[in-house]
Amino acid sequence: MADPPSFRRHPLPFSIDLVRWLPSSASSGRLLAAAVHDPSVPASSRLSLLPLHDPASPLASLPLPSRPTALRCSPSVLAAATSSGSLHLLSSSFDTDSAVSVPGGAGFHVGPVRGLDCGGEGWVTAGEDGRVHVVSDGGDGRVVARRVWDGKGMSGYGAARWASSAEFATGGAGCGVQWWDRRKGDAVVAQCKGVWGRGVATGMVHSIDIHPSRKHVCVVGGSSGTIFAWDLRWAQQPIPLSGVGLDETAQPLCESEVWEVLFDNYTQSSDIISSVSTRILPVMLCSEDGILAIVEQDERPLELLAEPCAINSFDIDPQNPSDVVCALEWESIGVLTRGRDAMSEE
Repeated sequence: MADPPSFRRHPLPFSIDLVRWLPSSASSGRLLAAAVHDPSVPASSRLSLLPLHDPASPLASLPLPSRPTALRCSPSVLAAATSSGSLHLLSSSFDTDSAVSVPGGAGFHVGPVRGLDCGGEGWVTAGEDGRVHVVSDGGDGRVVARRVWDGKGMSGYGAARWASSAEFATGGAGCGVQWWDRRKGDAVVAQCKGVWGRGVATGMVHSIDIHPSRKHVCVVGGSSGTIFAWDLRWAQQPIPLSGVGLDETAQPLCESEVWEVLFDNYTQSSDIISSVSTRILPVMLCSEDGILAIVEQDERPLELLAEPCAINSFDIDPQNPSDVVCALEWESIGVLTRGRDAMSEE
């Protein structure tokens, strides 16, 4: 029988905006990448390498020019974007001497970069300025940012996610989601207007995830507790995942911003047969009102945490999916362990 979930808080002397698991070996121990800042100290934003057993003692740090707004990890590179529109790439070994930056400004992004992901041709970035770029290796230690789209500030982006070597999704104002196919030029090839409940006409997509085995399905988190799935096979029929209960009555899981969503490979779908083709697989989320939970199509939500402060970010350990790390607004990191006592492995 699986052990009940356990939760441990690690108080920190700084604030955590974003956190990700890093691939680690037995010799290096379990490591986290965190985008941190100290509100009481000017110019204190940085990307830090934290040991899980003692997150309050960073092993290394890379200074950032402004507050971090996005953080992603590939097997070999970490990437952080900032509120001033810059992008910073660092090897996963955290060799700060090898860091490469794309400065914010007219040639890249003006203002916060909210969407960031690695895959396909390189790193895709999407900003509040309405611009979308693909950033790739230019050789000789350089990177090249190619502008895919410029919305000229008319509509901003809040999320971006690669689906394949040529396709990615973006989301932004109005809870809309766009699908891009680089094989068909620099244009949106499909669009979803999203699901917006209780008469709210405007809002923002904050997070998109795409399951690696179902690259035609997006799950989206946004304002006012909105969570929905978008299947390209039925592009005009987004599937609400929050706010609809088993009896079709409104059961909102949360009413605030849903900051991040991720498909949860640890939680088994309640309907294994139909999950092969049509069922939306379980999704984990974190929110401004302190909720960490799992939602599944046509099922009641499973609440994992209800904190007295916002949960700014979370990540599921790809090597141990039973373990979840989250960034709590009250200057701490939380580690949730499901189904087994993994704390002794730190």
